[in-house]
Amino acid sequence: MKQKIVLAYSGGLDTSVSIKWLQEKYGADVVTLTLNLGQKEDFKEIEERAYSTGAVKHFQMDAREEFAKGYVFPSIKANGMYQGRYPLATALGRPLIATKLVEVAESEGAHAVAHGCTGKGNDQVRMDVTVRSLNPSIRVIAPVREWNMSRDAEIVYARKHGINIKPKKSVFSTDQNLWGRSIESGPLEDPDTEPPPEAFEWVSAVDASPDSPGYLTIGFEAGLPVSLDGRKLDGVELIRRVNEFAGKHAYGIVDHIEDRLVGIKSREVYECPGALAIIEAHRDLEQLVLTRTELAFKAAVEREWSWLVYSGLWMEPLRFDLDAFIGETQKRADGEVRLKFHKGGMRIVGRSSPNSLYRLKLSTYSKESTFDQNSAVGFIELWGLQSRTAASAAASKTRGRTQREQHTERKQNQAVK
Repeated sequence: MKQKIVLAYSGGLDTSVSIKWLQEKYGADVVTLTLNLGQKEDFKEIEERAYSTGAVKHFQMDAREEFAKGYVFPSIKANGMYQGRYPLATALGRPLIATKLVEVAESEGAHAVAHGCTGKGNDQVRMDVTVRSLNPSIRVIAPVREWNMSRDAEIVYARKHGINIKPKKSVFSTDQNLWGRSIESGPLEDPDTEPPPEAFEWVSAVDASPDSPGYLTIGFEAGLPVSLDGRKLDGVELIRRVNEFAGKHAYGIVDHIEDRLVGIKSREVYECPGALAIIEAHRDLEQLVLTRTELAFKAAVEREWSWLVYSGLWMEPLRFDLDAFIGETQKRADGEVRLKFHKGGMRIVGRSSPNSLYRLKLSTYSKESTFDQNSAVGFIELWGLQSRTAASAAASKTRGRTQREQHTERKQNQAVK
């Protein structure tokens, strides 16, 4: 009986060639798996391509809800942003794909799983580590990493084996899910080249965006977005609508130099209007309901959480530990945040919460103020006590050194005489 390999299948050139390559090299039957994480694809066509290329069985799963609840929502609570810029869209999708690969491999009795990640990216780490963490006995194969073929060589291989090559729509290499769209290759490999308009699908050009500002109110419960403009929505639909609304107003492009896990600096371009808007709204709500010390500590936790997810350590126990702390902070994160979008910009213009720590009678400068300004005198006296003491000690040391120098100079002058 032939062994089986479960391949994460996108329908593109790399994974289509992988089917034949795995059959040739390992003499195994290839089972393909495609997950719908919110990418705009023809999944029926992908299934047909898998079978026509040689797959013995194909699984197609709609995992959008699971992705939103199990991966995106924890990232919102953590304000997940790698290097303060990238909202981890692809990084969040990979451990879910790896999890489903393991589930199918176990149900199909497969000895190995395979994916189309390259040897110079982050995704190979995310896939390999998650699979091996879930089931150490399953072998992970990365054909693209092993064969080291150029695209031209892949095309020759495909033609030789009768693989129908799907026409390449553009010079860009893209990956997308509910939470964002990444764009690479072509002119973007030059970090000094502005991305051309055709690189983008989700975010409108500024000139094509509405002339009037657009407003959106996001409602949160326990740190999670649950409504838009007062209307309750499930996670998938809410994210989709914010993506659409913010993108229409030309908001949501990230273009930065990123430090990959494997040591390469890369120019990365992302479209993530919904992610950026929701995280910014969530962060603003936290400013309203959390204390200064909670916010300061959580900021450090968020950096570590984002690093773990970016670097493929979704199954790392520390992430679960950090989730526990983050979860405690979100118990008071209820409220609404109002956002204003216009010509590529977005800013917060209002927020409210039943758990707000803002008190008008403390903050106001009007006669209704209940703050006793005389209390500030004693506070300042104690607040600056150590600073004044240190400054006084430094001044005394300087005076003592000056006196010694003057004494030495007098003695030297006397000796000369």
